[in-house]
Formats: sequence, C-alpha cells, structure tokens
Amino acid sequence: MDSQTSQLWLKRGLYLFLAALILFLHLLPLDTKPDRWPFPDLLIALTFVWVLRRPEFVPTLLVAFVMLMADLLLQRPPGLLAALVVLGATYLRSAAFGLRDSGFVGEWSTVAAVITTIFLLNRVILAILSVQQAALGPVVIQVVLTIAVYPLIVLFTQNGLGVRRKSSAETGALGARG
Repeated sequence: MDSQTSQLWLKRGLYLFLAALILFLHLLPLDTKPDRWPFPDLLIALTFVWVLRRPEFVPTLLVAFVMLMADLLLQRPPGLLAALVVLGATYLRSAAFGLRDSGFVGEWSTVAAVITTIFLLNRVILAILSVQQAALGPVVIQVVLTIAVYPLIVLFTQNGLGVRRKSSAETGALGARG
C-alpha cells in the first residue's frame, strides 16, 4: 500500500511539474514578433489525457488550482476558463469508464467535442460580459491544433511517462470502476 501511495503522489507531482513547465515555456519570450499561428493549449490536452487515463492522478482540486494559475499567469479572465476546464474534466472523468470500450477514435472525438464546447462557452460568456477577446480565426485554429495534438500527448504520456489506463486485472482486483 505504501508503494501505491508514493506512486500516486509522485504522479501528481509530475503533473504539477509538467503544468508548470508548459506555463513557463508559454511565458518565456522566445520571439519578439507576433505569432502567425496560435499555439495549441497543451495544458488542457495534458489534463484531459491524464483524467481519462488515471483520474486519481489529477484530482479536481489539482486541476482547478493549475487552471486558475494558468488564468492568472496568462492574463485571462480569472476563473472562467478554469471553471470550464474543471467541468469538462469532470464530465470526462464520469465518461472514462464507457470510453474504454469505444477505442481511441471514440475517446478522441469525445475529447474534441469537450474542447470545442469549452472554447465556445468561453467565447459566449466573454461576449455576454462584453469582455474584449481575440479574433475568431486564431481561436478556431487553436481549437483545431489542440485537438490535433491530443494523440501526440497520449503517446508521450503512455510511452514516456508511463501513465496508462488501469488494466482490467487491476480494476477487478480493486473492485472499482475506474
């Protein structure tokens, strides 16, 4: 049991480290001219991969903390995107058991729908509140790139970090669904 507990906290720390690294690289001024293409939201994609693979590694409070820090550091309206990502992660957490049988294409399309919904709700809420926001074109490109990079993050997470879904033997031995 002690080994499982240390593994759990090690993976939570790894998620926190990766989130901090993504934010650091996002804030690092590597180029002085404006970007032609918006960068995919790697933090959302990473969070959703981990939520679907091993939800115990990314509890809801950790996701909320990381996304709120991202909102504050990236100068977005504090809490809005964080709340939407937490809602999306909660939905995916509840749907994770059913997505195991649908294969990767089913998982990818579900995540694509959730990411699209998050970005649409973010724009609608900001429009209702009359908050100035980026043009629609770059936001659509960012959504498409975030969806497109999802399989790469799945490969990196599974092969590089060892964050895989629980096998049916592990799930059966624990007597739990997830």
